[in-house]
Amino acid sequence: MDSVIQLLRDLIAIDSINPSLAVGGAGEAAVADRIASALRAGGVGVEVTEVAPGRPNVVAVLEGRSPGRTLMLCGHMDTVGVEGMAAPFDPVVRDGRLHGRGSQDMKSGLAAMVDAAIGIARSGGLPRGRMVVAAVADEEHASAGAEALVAVHTADGAVVTEPTDLRVATTHKGFEWVEVVARGRAAHGSRPAEGRDAILHMGRILARLETVDAAFAAGPAHPRLGRPSLHASTIRGGQALSVYPDRCTLHLERRTVSGGPSDAGLTEVQAILAALGREDAAFDASARQLLTRPPHEIRDDHPVCRALGAALRRRHLDATATAMSFWTDAAILGRAGIPAVLFGPTGAGLHGAEEYVEIDSVGVCRDVLVETVRAFC
Repeated sequence: MDSVIQLLRDLIAIDSINPSLAVGGAGEAAVADRIASALRAGGVGVEVTEVAPGRPNVVAVLEGRSPGRTLMLCGHMDTVGVEGMAAPFDPVVRDGRLHGRGSQDMKSGLAAMVDAAIGIARSGGLPRGRMVVAAVADEEHASAGAEALVAVHTADGAVVTEPTDLRVATTHKGFEWVEVVARGRAAHGSRPAEGRDAILHMGRILARLETVDAAFAAGPAHPRLGRPSLHASTIRGGQALSVYPDRCTLHLERRTVSGGPSDAGLTEVQAILAALGREDAAFDASARQLLTRPPHEIRDDHPVCRALGAALRRRHLDATATAMSFWTDAAILGRAGIPAVLFGPTGAGLHGAEEYVEIDSVGVCRDVLVETVRAFC
């Protein structure tokens, strides 16, 4: 078995669910140990640093024999939860596909970049330049790992090995999480004069949010990312069937494209609340931003994009730049001054109940990364 697939199978078999997303999630410690041991066995020195209790980053640095550029390979070790999956940590092969949680997102990219580093080290290292390999924690929630990484390490370019179907992805959307609270007054269900229904008040907010989202669909589009969007993610409220609800809480997500403000979603919600307050003096609601992450974009002609594209063309693969809809740690790297492109294996089932990666694409990803590192550095 190809070493990269053996490593990938080992990584899938380890629970690394982000504990900030699922109660009882194991976090990244065990998968970090496996990555660190693989790098050490391949002759690559590593540094393991906790970014939160039990949640480490693994960073390896390969120094070339003469000065040159530094290229960073970066991927996250955490996964989302496994609800609805029959055997999430059993790496099963069917029809050329390897199944299991994290197979696509993004342990296949992790395995490819780790095996690329080991291959470079075993073949004599880098003639020039420098390579940084970073396996980071917490991308699926708040990117504590990437934030800690860029506080210590920098590079002239980076490849974030998220799943891109072996395409060069130069841009992706950002996101914003907003909490909205509608307040009512609890009362017996038989006494409407004494109660105020917080859930019905939230219904008014939802109707106007739907209008905002419809306006996005009719508005201008980014040439690669398309249009912004929003959706209601979770809602809770009420106490019992015969009680007027005194509180209803909505969490919504606003996806953003390049050029927009970081608080666009909060601003839109606050405008809705202000309008409803003017229409009804009894209306009572407020909003706050929970988290915001920017969109990301890198020039198509950046040297890291050119090196990656050249390696793909040599294999007669599509080197045309494209976009990803999902957010990644590339935005954290970019904000810190590290131009980052996305490139990773082919698969499906992102965050779904049936997740897999095309086995052949993992080896191709690894080999393309080796060529890209050598050319860029």
